[in-house]
Amino acid sequence: MGTDMAEAVPHGAVVSMEARIAEIAATVREEPVYRSPFNSWDAKASVRNGPRRLLGEDVEGFLFFPPELVPCVTHPLVAARGPDATSALLVQRLYQYLHFTTELESVAVIPVTSMIARNRSGLVLPDRMKADAFAITTDEAWHAQFSDDLTHQIERTLGLPSNVSPDPYFVTRLNQIRHELGAEAAGYVDLAFSIVSETLISAVLADLPRDTRLPTAVRDLVQDHALDEGRHHAYFRKLLTYFWAALGHRDRRLIGCWFPELIRTFLAPDHGAGLRMLVGIGLTTAEATTVIMETHDAAETDRRIAAAAASTVRYLAEVGALDDQRTRESFMEAGMLP
Repeated sequence: MGTDMAEAVPHGAVVSMEARIAEIAATVREEPVYRSPFNSWDAKASVRNGPRRLLGEDVEGFLFFPPELVPCVTHPLVAARGPDATSALLVQRLYQYLHFTTELESVAVIPVTSMIARNRSGLVLPDRMKADAFAITTDEAWHAQFSDDLTHQIERTLGLPSNVSPDPYFVTRLNQIRHELGAEAAGYVDLAFSIVSETLISAVLADLPRDTRLPTAVRDLVQDHALDEGRHHAYFRKLLTYFWAALGHRDRRLIGCWFPELIRTFLAPDHGAGLRMLVGIGLTTAEATTVIMETHDAAETDRRIAAAAASTVRYLAEVGALDDQRTRESFMEAGMLP
């Protein structure tokens, strides 16, 4: 049969076919190879080895959040309320960060890693990868718990109750995105958002542990979180390769265009929370709205989001998500690509 086929196909056509095969091969990306970042988890995970971070009683003179990361503290309407109001605003901003962490882990990450660990994600993954998802679930539950614990310690020490909104902005917006995408995308929206949230580079995780103006317990807790998240980052970067390979062309085009909005959902300033904090220190709603509008520049916000998203965008490009023109244009329109 081989001889008959060779005689039936002109020589030029064979060359053309070989060239086409080579062209196709060049576009095939390597199969994912999983190398676990959790080999030393027993020795290094904060839930296994880190102590409970205790605030202690002597917090006089400490800041509770870097004022450079809270633009509204320098606004005249806030400054006019005096240093006690400014200090209270920074405490509330820390409460907001800790509550965001608790909600993110509980609402967005743990459900996904639990599904992966129990082989209910719809992805075909190595056994070790599913086992590591259990470790992430344990880590994230601990992050949620120690964030909530530190909040209550600060409340008791300072006598200043938390004034955070029950639902951070990302919770509300993620629910809206699920509704807009519809039932057909329900199986992977949460997975996509968890990949986004775990591969972005957080300025807070990077900056707070080094800021000696903050109480030691706050710095150490954020450092514990950051070290654990380094392993999670590596895991979810690899998970993206399995996730993208499992999607059909239509689903890739659908979810690809939504990645910029998922990134923004995670990183955008929570203006509702900001208004709540400002009203909490005595501003009227109208004054608080003015402060938010005058201290949050849209172009600067977009720049910071693009900078924080750079690693995630690069990983999406590596798996081929940006090969689709519509997806690439959506990133360009969002200012996340040149």
